[in-house]
Amino acid sequence: MSLVSKMAYNFLGPSGLKVSNLCLGTMLFGPSKAGRPSCTESESHALMDRYVELGGNFIDTADMYQNGVSEEIIGRWLKKQKRESLVLTTKFGRTMDSKNPNCKGGSRKHIMSSIEKSLKRLQTAYIDIYMMHLPDDGCPLEETLSALNDLVRDGRVRYLALSNAKGWQLQKAVEMSRYRNWEKIICIESQYSLLCRSPEWEVLDVCKHEGLGFLPWSPLKGGWLSGKMKREAPPGEDSRVGWASAKSGRAHHSHPSWAFFNESEQAWSTIDKVQEIAARHDRSIPQVALRWLLQKPCVPSVVIGPRTIEHLESNMAAASGWVLSADEMAELDAVSDPHPPYPYDSYLVGPNEDRQRP
Repeated sequence: MSLVSKMAYNFLGPSGLKVSNLCLGTMLFGPSKAGRPSCTESESHALMDRYVELGGNFIDTADMYQNGVSEEIIGRWLKKQKRESLVLTTKFGRTMDSKNPNCKGGSRKHIMSSIEKSLKRLQTAYIDIYMMHLPDDGCPLEETLSALNDLVRDGRVRYLALSNAKGWQLQKAVEMSRYRNWEKIICIESQYSLLCRSPEWEVLDVCKHEGLGFLPWSPLKGGWLSGKMKREAPPGEDSRVGWASAKSGRAHHSHPSWAFFNESEQAWSTIDKVQEIAARHDRSIPQVALRWLLQKPCVPSVVIGPRTIEHLESNMAAASGWVLSADEMAELDAVSDPHPPYPYDSYLVGPNEDRQRP
Protein backbone atom coordinates (compact mmCIF):
# COMPACT_ATOMS: atom_id res chain seq x y z
CA MET A 1 0.00 0.00 0.00
CA SER A 2 1.40 3.42 -0.93
CA LEU A 3 -1.59 5.57 0.00
CA VAL A 4 -0.28 8.75 1.63
CA SER A 5 -1.46 9.23 5.22
CA LYS A 6 -2.48 12.44 6.94
CA MET A 7 0.56 14.15 8.37
CA ALA A 8 1.05 14.18 12.14
CA TYR A 9 2.87 16.97 14.03
CA ASN A 10 4.83 16.75 17.27
CA PHE A 11 6.58 19.13 19.63
CA LEU A 12 10.33 19.11 19.06
CA GLY A 13 11.92 18.22 22.38
CA PRO A 14 11.29 20.76 25.17
CA SER A 15 10.44 23.55 22.73
CA GLY A 16 7.06 24.88 21.66
CA LEU A 17 7.97 24.20 18.01
CA LYS A 18 5.81 21.68 16.15
CA VAL A 19 7.26 19.69 13.28
CA SER A 20 5.82 17.12 10.89
CA ASN A 21 6.78 13.63 11.97
CA LEU A 22 8.61 13.06 8.70
CA CYS A 23 11.37 15.55 7.89
CA LEU A 24 12.61 16.01 4.32
CA GLY A 25 16.37 15.47 4.20
CA THR A 26 18.16 17.14 1.30
CA MET A 27 21.61 15.54 1.24
CA LEU A 28 20.90 14.29 -2.30
CA PHE A 29 19.96 17.73 -3.68
CA GLY A 30 22.47 18.79 -6.33
CA PRO A 31 25.19 16.95 -8.28
CA SER A 32 27.47 14.79 -6.16
CA LYS A 33 31.20 15.07 -6.83
CA ALA A 34 31.58 11.57 -5.41
CA GLY A 35 29.18 10.18 -8.01
CA ARG A 36 26.49 9.29 -5.49
CA PRO A 37 22.93 9.07 -6.93
CA SER A 38 21.41 12.54 -6.54
CA CYS A 39 18.62 14.93 -7.61
CA THR A 40 18.71 17.74 -10.15
CA GLU A 41 17.42 21.16 -9.12
CA SER A 42 14.07 20.64 -10.84
CA GLU A 43 13.71 17.21 -9.21
CA SER A 44 14.59 18.72 -5.84
CA HIS A 45 12.01 21.49 -6.22
CA ALA A 46 9.37 18.95 -7.23
CA LEU A 47 10.15 16.87 -4.14
CA MET A 48 9.79 19.89 -1.85
CA ASP A 49 6.56 20.96 -3.56
CA ARG A 50 5.02 17.53 -3.10
CA TYR A 51 6.32 17.21 0.46
CA VAL A 52 4.60 20.47 1.45
CA GLU A 53 1.43 19.47 -0.42
CA LEU A 54 1.32 16.33 1.72
CA GLY A 55 1.56 18.37 4.91
CA GLY A 56 5.29 18.33 5.60
CA ASN A 57 6.77 21.44 7.20
CA PHE A 58 10.26 20.31 8.28
CA ILE A 59 13.27 20.53 5.91
CA ASP A 60 16.80 19.50 6.85
CA THR A 61 20.01 20.48 5.06
CA ALA A 62 23.66 21.34 5.77
CA ASP A 63 26.21 23.79 4.42
CA MET A 64 28.50 20.98 3.26
CA TYR A 65 25.88 19.12 1.20
CA GLN A 66 27.37 19.44 -2.27
CA ASN A 67 29.51 22.25 -0.82
CA GLY A 68 26.57 24.63 -0.44
CA VAL A 69 24.62 23.68 -3.57
CA SER A 70 21.87 21.95 -1.58
CA GLU A 71 21.28 25.17 0.38
CA GLU A 72 21.25 27.20 -2.84
CA ILE A 73 18.66 24.89 -4.41
CA ILE A 74 16.48 25.20 -1.32
CA GLY A 75 16.96 28.97 -1.27
CA ARG A 76 15.68 29.46 -4.83
CA TRP A 77 12.63 27.38 -3.90
CA LEU A 78 12.17 28.96 -0.47
CA LYS A 79 11.80 32.53 -1.73
CA LYS A 80 8.56 31.48 -3.46
CA GLN A 81 7.12 29.87 -0.30
CA LYS A 82 5.44 31.06 2.89
CA ARG A 83 8.57 31.11 5.02
CA GLU A 84 6.71 31.17 8.34
CA SER A 85 4.94 27.91 7.54
CA LEU A 86 8.23 26.00 7.28
CA VAL A 87 10.79 24.80 9.82
CA LEU A 88 14.27 24.91 8.30
CA THR A 89 17.32 23.21 9.76
CA THR A 90 20.86 23.60 8.53
CA LYS A 91 24.20 22.56 9.95
CA PHE A 92 27.76 23.83 10.28
CA GLY A 93 31.09 22.34 11.28
CA ARG A 94 32.19 20.15 8.38
CA THR A 95 35.06 21.21 6.13
CA MET A 96 34.03 23.72 3.46
CA ASP A 97 37.52 24.76 2.29
CA SER A 98 40.33 22.27 2.76
CA LYS A 99 42.94 25.02 2.32
CA ASN A 100 41.58 27.10 5.20
CA PRO A 101 42.26 25.59 8.66
CA ASN A 102 39.54 27.78 10.19
CA CYS A 103 36.85 26.71 7.73
CA LYS A 104 35.50 23.90 9.90
CA GLY A 105 34.71 23.05 13.48
CA GLY A 106 32.95 24.93 16.26
CA SER A 107 35.02 28.09 16.68
CA ARG A 108 33.28 31.46 16.98
CA LYS A 109 35.05 32.57 13.82
CA HIS A 110 33.75 29.65 11.79
CA ILE A 111 30.24 29.79 13.24
CA MET A 112 29.81 33.50 12.45
CA SER A 113 31.13 32.99 8.93
CA SER A 114 29.01 29.89 8.35
CA ILE A 115 25.72 31.42 9.43
CA GLU A 116 26.13 34.39 7.11
CA LYS A 117 26.92 32.16 4.14
CA SER A 118 24.03 29.79 4.88
CA LEU A 119 21.56 32.66 5.24
CA LYS A 120 22.70 34.03 1.89
CA ARG A 121 22.48 30.68 0.10
CA LEU A 122 19.08 29.89 1.64
CA GLN A 123 17.78 33.41 0.90
CA THR A 124 16.26 33.75 4.35
CA ALA A 125 16.67 36.12 7.28
CA TYR A 126 16.83 33.38 9.89
CA ILE A 127 17.37 29.66 10.48
CA ASP A 128 14.81 27.83 12.59
CA ILE A 129 17.22 25.20 13.93
CA TYR A 130 20.99 25.64 13.69
CA MET A 131 22.81 22.39 14.29
CA MET A 132 26.45 21.54 14.90
CA HIS A 133 27.14 18.80 12.33
CA LEU A 134 29.66 16.89 14.43
CA PRO A 135 31.68 17.50 17.60
CA ASP A 136 34.90 19.52 17.51
CA ASP A 137 37.40 18.15 20.03
CA GLY A 138 39.81 21.01 19.30
CA CYS A 139 37.49 23.86 20.28
CA PRO A 140 36.34 24.61 23.85
CA LEU A 141 32.65 23.82 24.13
CA GLU A 142 32.12 27.16 25.92
CA GLU A 143 33.25 28.99 22.79
CA THR A 144 30.85 27.07 20.56
CA LEU A 145 27.81 27.39 22.82
CA SER A 146 28.49 31.06 23.56
CA ALA A 147 28.59 31.86 19.84
CA LEU A 148 25.40 29.88 19.19
CA ASN A 149 23.68 31.64 22.08
CA ASP A 150 24.57 34.98 20.48
CA LEU A 151 22.98 33.89 17.19
CA VAL A 152 19.68 33.21 18.95
CA ARG A 153 19.88 36.50 20.83
CA ASP A 154 20.42 38.53 17.66
CA GLY A 155 17.59 36.79 15.79
CA ARG A 156 19.49 34.93 13.09
CA VAL A 157 18.68 31.57 14.69
CA ARG A 158 15.58 30.39 16.58
CA TYR A 159 16.70 27.07 18.16
CA LEU A 160 19.92 25.10 18.71
CA ALA A 161 20.76 21.43 18.20
CA LEU A 162 23.61 18.95 17.88
CA SER A 163 24.26 16.16 15.41
CA ASN A 164 26.33 12.97 15.62
CA ALA A 165 27.44 13.64 19.20
CA LYS A 166 28.27 10.98 21.76
CA GLY A 167 26.13 10.69 24.86
CA TRP A 168 28.61 12.44 27.17
CA GLN A 169 29.09 15.27 24.67
CA LEU A 170 25.35 15.87 24.45
CA GLN A 171 24.96 15.78 28.23
CA LYS A 172 27.87 18.18 28.70
CA ALA A 173 26.35 20.65 26.22
CA VAL A 174 22.97 20.48 27.95
CA GLU A 175 24.50 21.02 31.40
CA MET A 176 26.78 23.84 30.29
CA SER A 177 23.95 25.71 28.58
CA ARG A 178 21.84 25.34 31.71
CA TYR A 179 24.65 26.49 34.03
CA ARG A 180 25.50 29.51 31.86
CA ASN A 181 21.85 30.38 31.27
CA TRP A 182 22.42 30.14 27.52
CA GLU A 183 19.90 28.98 24.95
CA LYS A 184 19.25 25.29 25.44
CA ILE A 185 19.87 22.43 23.05
CA ILE A 186 16.46 21.07 22.03
CA CYS A 187 17.37 17.98 19.99
CA ILE A 188 20.04 15.84 18.42
CA GLU A 189 20.12 14.37 14.93
CA SER A 190 21.87 11.03 14.73
CA GLN A 191 21.87 7.82 12.73
CA TYR A 192 19.29 5.32 14.01
CA SER A 193 17.50 2.41 12.38
CA LEU A 194 16.74 -1.27 12.78
CA LEU A 195 20.27 -1.87 11.49
CA CYS A 196 21.94 0.78 13.65
CA ARG A 197 20.70 0.79 17.24
CA SER A 198 23.81 1.95 19.11
CA PRO A 199 22.23 5.35 20.00
CA GLU A 200 20.09 3.41 22.47
CA TRP A 201 23.15 2.79 24.67
CA GLU A 202 23.79 6.43 25.61
CA VAL A 203 22.34 9.18 23.43
CA LEU A 204 18.69 8.18 23.70
CA ASP A 205 19.06 7.86 27.47
CA VAL A 206 20.22 11.49 27.59
CA CYS A 207 17.26 12.51 25.44
CA LYS A 208 14.86 10.66 27.71
CA HIS A 209 16.19 12.15 30.95
CA GLU A 210 16.61 15.69 29.57
CA GLY A 211 13.42 15.76 27.50
CA LEU A 212 15.28 16.27 24.21
CA GLY A 213 14.06 15.32 20.76
CA PHE A 214 15.91 12.66 18.77
CA LEU A 215 15.85 12.95 14.97
CA PRO A 216 17.00 9.74 13.24
CA TRP A 217 18.84 10.05 9.95
CA SER A 218 19.45 7.16 7.54
CA PRO A 219 16.31 5.38 8.78
CA LEU A 220 16.57 2.92 5.88
CA LYS A 221 20.27 2.34 6.47
CA GLY A 222 21.51 3.70 3.17
CA GLY A 223 19.11 1.54 1.14
CA TRP A 224 19.41 -1.71 3.09
CA LEU A 225 15.82 -1.32 4.34
CA SER A 226 14.49 -0.10 1.01
CA GLY A 227 12.90 -3.43 0.10
CA LYS A 228 15.29 -3.90 -2.81
CA MET A 229 17.97 -5.95 -1.08
CA LYS A 230 17.93 -9.68 -1.87
CA ARG A 231 20.28 -12.42 -0.74
CA GLU A 232 22.99 -13.25 -3.29
CA ALA A 233 21.84 -10.40 -5.54
CA PRO A 234 24.14 -7.35 -5.25
CA PRO A 235 22.37 -4.15 -6.40
CA GLY A 236 23.39 -2.06 -9.41
CA GLU A 237 25.58 1.02 -9.17
CA ASP A 238 22.55 3.29 -9.66
CA SER A 239 21.46 2.43 -6.10
CA ARG A 240 22.87 3.82 -2.84
CA VAL A 241 24.27 0.43 -1.81
CA GLY A 242 25.64 -0.21 -5.30
CA TRP A 243 27.37 3.17 -5.32
CA ALA A 244 28.88 2.53 -1.88
CA SER A 245 30.10 -0.87 -3.06
CA ALA A 246 31.75 0.63 -6.14
CA LYS A 247 33.55 3.20 -3.98
CA SER A 248 36.14 0.66 -2.82
CA GLY A 249 33.51 -1.29 -0.91
CA ARG A 250 33.00 1.51 1.60
CA ALA A 251 32.70 -0.37 4.86
CA HIS A 252 31.29 2.16 7.28
CA HIS A 253 27.95 3.03 8.82
CA SER A 254 27.15 6.20 6.83
CA HIS A 255 27.09 4.54 3.41
CA PRO A 256 27.09 0.75 3.95
CA SER A 257 28.18 -1.28 0.96
CA TRP A 258 27.04 -4.75 -0.07
CA ALA A 259 29.98 -6.26 1.81
CA PHE A 260 29.05 -4.36 4.97
CA PHE A 261 25.97 -6.49 5.70
CA ASN A 262 25.95 -9.31 3.14
CA GLU A 263 27.49 -11.85 5.53
CA SER A 264 25.46 -10.72 8.53
CA GLU A 265 22.74 -13.27 9.20
CA GLN A 266 21.18 -10.91 11.72
CA ALA A 267 20.84 -8.18 9.09
CA TRP A 268 19.09 -10.56 6.68
CA SER A 269 16.88 -11.92 9.48
CA THR A 270 15.90 -8.36 10.35
CA ILE A 271 15.01 -7.61 6.73
CA ASP A 272 12.98 -10.83 6.56
CA LYS A 273 11.07 -9.92 9.73
CA VAL A 274 10.32 -6.41 8.44
CA GLN A 275 9.03 -7.93 5.20
CA GLU A 276 6.85 -10.37 7.14
CA ILE A 277 5.29 -7.59 9.22
CA ALA A 278 4.87 -5.37 6.16
CA ALA A 279 2.84 -8.13 4.49
CA ARG A 280 0.51 -8.31 7.49
CA HIS A 281 -0.33 -4.62 7.10
CA ASP A 282 -0.20 -4.48 3.30
CA ARG A 283 2.64 -2.00 3.67
CA SER A 284 6.16 -1.72 2.28
CA ILE A 285 9.43 -2.54 4.03
CA PRO A 286 10.44 1.16 4.24
CA GLN A 287 7.07 2.06 5.77
CA VAL A 288 7.48 -0.51 8.53
CA ALA A 289 11.10 0.57 9.18
CA LEU A 290 9.96 4.19 9.48
CA ARG A 291 6.95 3.29 11.62
CA TRP A 292 9.21 1.41 14.06
CA LEU A 293 11.23 4.60 14.58
CA LEU A 294 8.17 6.82 14.90
CA GLN A 295 6.89 4.67 17.75
CA LYS A 296 10.16 4.89 19.68
CA PRO A 297 10.48 7.23 22.70
CA CYS A 298 11.87 10.74 22.13
CA VAL A 299 11.42 10.58 18.32
CA PRO A 300 9.19 13.47 17.15
CA SER A 301 10.28 13.22 13.51
CA VAL A 302 12.36 11.00 11.21
CA VAL A 303 14.63 12.40 8.47
CA ILE A 304 13.90 10.78 5.10
CA GLY A 305 15.95 11.27 1.93
CA PRO A 306 13.89 10.25 -1.13
CA ARG A 307 15.18 10.72 -4.66
CA THR A 308 11.83 10.42 -6.44
CA ILE A 309 8.23 11.48 -5.91
CA GLU A 310 7.29 7.80 -5.75
CA HIS A 311 9.77 7.20 -2.93
CA LEU A 312 8.56 10.32 -1.12
CA GLU A 313 4.89 9.36 -1.28
CA SER A 314 5.65 5.84 -0.13
CA ASN A 315 7.67 7.13 2.83
CA MET A 316 4.95 9.63 3.76
CA ALA A 317 2.48 6.77 4.11
CA ALA A 318 4.28 5.85 7.33
CA ALA A 319 3.28 9.16 8.94
CA SER A 320 -0.07 8.22 10.48
CA GLY A 321 -3.24 6.18 10.07
CA TRP A 322 -1.76 2.88 11.23
CA VAL A 323 0.52 1.54 13.94
CA LEU A 324 2.64 -1.46 14.73
CA SER A 325 1.29 -3.50 17.64
CA ALA A 326 3.27 -3.88 20.86
CA ASP A 327 3.99 -7.47 19.84
CA GLU A 328 5.27 -6.38 16.42
CA MET A 329 7.50 -3.74 17.99
CA ALA A 330 8.86 -6.43 20.31
CA GLU A 331 9.47 -8.78 17.37
CA LEU A 332 11.46 -6.11 15.56
CA ASP A 333 13.36 -5.18 18.71
CA ALA A 334 14.30 -8.82 19.29
CA VAL A 335 15.44 -9.70 15.78
CA SER A 336 17.58 -6.55 15.47
CA ASP A 337 18.92 -6.64 19.04
CA PRO A 338 22.57 -5.49 18.82
CA HIS A 339 23.45 -7.24 22.10
CA PRO A 340 24.84 -4.23 23.98
CA PRO A 341 28.32 -4.58 25.48
CA TYR A 342 29.13 -4.05 29.13
CA PRO A 343 27.99 -1.92 30.96
CA TYR A 344 24.86 -1.55 28.82
CA ASP A 345 23.87 -5.20 29.01
CA SER A 346 21.26 -6.64 31.33
CA TYR A 347 23.84 -7.78 33.89
CA LEU A 348 23.58 -4.46 35.73
CA VAL A 349 20.01 -3.60 34.77
CA GLY A 350 18.28 -6.73 36.09
CA PRO A 351 19.02 -6.39 39.82
CA ASN A 352 17.63 -2.85 39.89
CA GLU A 353 14.61 -3.18 37.63
CA ASP A 354 12.35 -2.13 40.51
CA ARG A 355 14.26 1.16 40.62
CA GLN A 356 13.39 2.12 37.03
CA ARG A 357 11.13 5.15 36.67
CA PRO A 358 8.45 5.07 33.94
